[in-house]
Amino acid sequence: MSLIAGSYERFIWGYSVKSPALTLTPLFSFPSHLSTIKCVAVSGSAAVSGGNDDTIKIYDLSTSSEIGSLHQSSAVSSLAFYTPSSLSFPRNLVSADAQGCVSIYDADPFVHLKTVKAHKKGVNSLSIHPSGKLALTVGHDDCLAMVNLVRGRRSFYCRLNKESSIVQFDGTGDKFFMVVDEKITVHESEDAKLVFELDNGKKVLCAAPGSKGILYTGGEDRRIKAWDTGSGKEAYSIDDAHTSRVKGIVVLSKSCDGSGEDDPVIVVSASSDGVIRIWDVRMIHEGKPIPLAEANTKSRLTCLAGSSIKSSRRSQF
Repeated sequence: MSLIAGSYERFIWGYSVKSPALTLTPLFSFPSHLSTIKCVAVSGSAAVSGGNDDTIKIYDLSTSSEIGSLHQSSAVSSLAFYTPSSLSFPRNLVSADAQGCVSIYDADPFVHLKTVKAHKKGVNSLSIHPSGKLALTVGHDDCLAMVNLVRGRRSFYCRLNKESSIVQFDGTGDKFFMVVDEKITVHESEDAKLVFELDNGKKVLCAAPGSKGILYTGGEDRRIKAWDTGSGKEAYSIDDAHTSRVKGIVVLSKSCDGSGEDDPVIVVSASSDGVIRIWDVRMIHEGKPIPLAEANTKSRLTCLAGSSIKSSRRSQF
């Protein structure tokens, strides 16, 4: 298991998560961008970061090194890998930028395939469907868009009532979630029908789907909340998870394929206080949970990504 975090101070932080004790082992830390890092993504040994310097940096976690760059025409706002379940290395990388464009790359090796104009203004967030055939995006133009990743074109575009900051498919692809300030809306993927609206009370800054219909969120209230998207209610929460706002959440599986009976039970959170913490959510029902491990980067963290896929070096990488 591996983690990567970006910071306001341009630093990238890489960690491996060792089982069974789930310790955080540093891999690297250095100023990889010329300005603030806005987004990161990980799949196996492949990791990327995007920043306000219009650049995507590529890392090989198996060698703890930066191995290349991809240059875009504006700030990179969101990144996502598509990794088929049968592979341990991503097939595609998809990025979004401040000009409203979505770029599709082959990830083995990293080669640009297509750029699609998805929004009239900058993209806030993107999410790839588990099939790898399409992606959803939300942007500053108060719109939701769907991009056909196979044909490389926008296939759907509609106006929302208000600008959304996050869009995310669940693990099965049957539902997707959107975040608007303190509200989280749950939709059917087939027709975008609204299923539930969840009220967090304070602004939501990050979200990650878990198993069995659980959605984890974090934000201004410094809490990690678990929502049951089947009932539309809060399932449980970790109060005062950090001393400052929660900026990133990752759900990891103890088994590489996520097939374990209790998988996933590991939640990792990152805060603008610079601290990354690992939680076993089963401990929540036994009283106030204590982090299994933590690392203090002493920087203002902006984003977090992780992967349960075992890192393995590829010659094409």
